[in-house]
Amino acid sequence: MIDREQVRKVANLARLELTPEEEEQFTSQLGNILDYVQQMNELDVSNVTPTTRAIDVSNVTRDDELQPYPDREAILNSAPEQEGEFFKVPKILNAE
Repeated sequence: MIDREQVRKVANLARLELTPEEEEQFTSQLGNILDYVQQMNELDVSNVTPTTRAIDVSNVTRDDELQPYPDREAILNSAPEQEGEFFKVPKILNAE
């Protein structure tokens, strides 16, 4: 069980100023949370497959299809700089 002194310590670490009423309220609430976690720890989950979600979901996406842009010149002409048929970009390699 958590006591008021532990709540004060956590509040201090979190840079929170609590009134005595809030300390009492949080002591009770945190105690309830820790009791629930203890109940969860008593469950046998050795045969439960680890998962990131409680329910199975899948992302519905379309397949990517390669579609060349019909007007390559329009793309190149909109670039700030180009060199031949390529975009010209600043060099960003490490000097070391």
